[in-house]
Amino acid sequence: MILYQPIIPADGIVGWRILQATYDKQFETFSNDTLLKRESDYFRENIGNIKTAGDLVKDTRLLGIALGAFGLDDQLPMKALVQKVLEEGSSADDALANRLGDDRWVAFTEAFGFGPGDTVKTGSVEDMENIIFSNKTQSFEAAVGVQNESMRIALFAERELVNIATDLNEDGEPTSIDTKWYNIIGQPALQKMFQTTFHLPPSFIQLDVDRQLEIYKDRAQNFLGTDDLGVYADPEKMEELTTRYLAQAQLADYQSSQSSASTALRLLLGS
Repeated sequence: MILYQPIIPADGIVGWRILQATYDKQFETFSNDTLLKRESDYFRENIGNIKTAGDLVKDTRLLGIALGAFGLDDQLPMKALVQKVLEEGSSADDALANRLGDDRWVAFTEAFGFGPGDTVKTGSVEDMENIIFSNKTQSFEAAVGVQNESMRIALFAERELVNIATDLNEDGEPTSIDTKWYNIIGQPALQKMFQTTFHLPPSFIQLDVDRQLEIYKDRAQNFLGTDDLGVYADPEKMEELTTRYLAQAQLADYQSSQSSASTALRLLLGS
């Protein structure tokens, strides 16, 4: 168990500003946790021996770090799925990583190179050190989320939304507006961020994805002035979105607590 827990002394935008100001120091302290260092050392010492997707899936400790680096650690029990994603790679349009509708799977399989025609990367010290660092980053964000889920989502969005904003297709051209939004729909954390920002109810995710796309684009025009997620390659635009999201999340939490308090009072009064 990792002992260090991030310090977040306030909610909402105030807490976010403090987390941003102290991020580097807190992340350094977190990274020096004994358990995290031990797992990182294990990965560093053993990943070079992994030659196939099957080899990786058989070693639960290595696989946990590999998946954790892409925020996919909840998929650890799904070893057959993970192995299939790795073995199929991402070069074919019908490869499983492409069909899952979540770019994290594409990045995951490309990071190891077990797919057809790919070069296995487990022997690359630089590439595997990147995996270790990404796992530390994701682990830190998970620790933040234990205390404040909205801030975990904001930290994740700062990285992943920029990737979506700058994503290129196979011709080297920016991906379409619709493709970018489908990637939002495919990633629960980003979907939660935009649902909250746009005042969409939890039941929204039960709609057909094409209908979700229409609503997202319409709300984006109304709330943000554009439905093109490419604008979030600009750090200032990203910060504006994050601030709006955290303000809405804090308001939603307040309204929920007030509703809960009102319900409790009615029960006490017997009404």
